[in-house]
Amino acid sequence: MGIPAIEAYPMPDRSALPRSCASWTIDPDRAALLVHDMQNHFVRAFPRDHSPVVELVRNIAALRELARTLGIPVVFSAEPAAQHPGRRGLAADIWGPGIGDEPDAGAIVSPLAPRPGEHLLPNVRPNAFLRSNLGRLLRQEERDQLIICGVFAHLGVLLTAADAFMNDIQPFVVADAVADFSAEEHSMALRWAARSGVVCPTDVLLRDLLLRRAPRDA
Repeated sequence: MGIPAIEAYPMPDRSALPRSCASWTIDPDRAALLVHDMQNHFVRAFPRDHSPVVELVRNIAALRELARTLGIPVVFSAEPAAQHPGRRGLAADIWGPGIGDEPDAGAIVSPLAPRPGEHLLPNVRPNAFLRSNLGRLLRQEERDQLIICGVFAHLGVLLTAADAFMNDIQPFVVADAVADFSAEEHSMALRWAARSGVVCPTDVLLRDLLLRRAPRDA
């Protein structure tokens, strides 16, 4: 069916967030930041200059800047463009052929374009761990916490968070740094993510990262 038409909707505010079952505390020495599928092909499906895409890009940019300042690994996942139908597998039955060969369709949106020292990993399925070296990269960096942001909340973000949990990596889903097909699906994804991880807003996560880092810099 491909990506449906997405209408503007407000980002959830703090009062609307589900209570997380986990009580983990983010630690900049243990965490990595995953920016999931923030490619032109997907981001262009949202109404331009409206919520939620405005807050989505702005909040991811803030997370990325602090991650670089604190030495937190920054990882981008990206669906390969112009995939062979055989590589698409069953995803083609539901989502069609995927990203085509149009110029820049598969590129990360320009405000978030990967920089030297950041990692860009191809992912052929919504789960960023599947058929990629994300797990190996986290082990090499000795990271067992994963901050997850990007699109789409009820697909790649939720599946990646669930896989992280099942591999003893603590997932932190940033509620206002993900977006979805609708407010309803966004909210549903956060409720499910809260059952096996931490769901929090951008400002709280930024504050907690700085608080955890401050004693080491004193």
